[in-house]
Amino acid sequence: MVMACIGLGANLGDAPGTVRAAIQALRRLPQTRLLAASRLYRTPAWGKQDQPDFINAAAAVETSLPAPELLAELLSTEQAFGRVRNPGEQWGPRTLDLDLLLYGEQVIDLPQLKVPHPYLHERAFALLPLADVAPLALIPGHGTVRDTLAVIKTCDIAPIGG
Repeated sequence: MVMACIGLGANLGDAPGTVRAAIQALRRLPQTRLLAASRLYRTPAWGKQDQPDFINAAAAVETSLPAPELLAELLSTEQAFGRVRNPGEQWGPRTLDLDLLLYGEQVIDLPQLKVPHPYLHERAFALLPLADVAPLALIPGHGTVRDTLAVIKTCDIAPIGG
């Protein structure tokens, strides 16, 4: 079994409700057990800023699925929540986004999967909720979640509850 960390985000429709429902959907993933889920956070849009604020959260799971299979389950869950991925479109509005942030302490570099998530160490919207569930998790090449979070700006991100 491996502890994996998943980032959740949404900014279309009932984003808080969608993120809460997606956390519950993680409980139903095969060979996977939800260990913890963070509070929800309101985050200004990042990258492409002319869109609604995001609701972000993080979850820690224990899984026996290999990382590519876990990713496939996450993408299937996104689709079940109405997510349509358009090739070449980044940082746009979405009904649900599920990112595999960490998979144990492994470094994975596949065309469809990069772990740790390539920009995790720079993104307060991912690190802040991740610190709720796995503050001592190691981000290979960057230190622990807590230590990485301590050196980046988080003032535009506000908790909205669980």
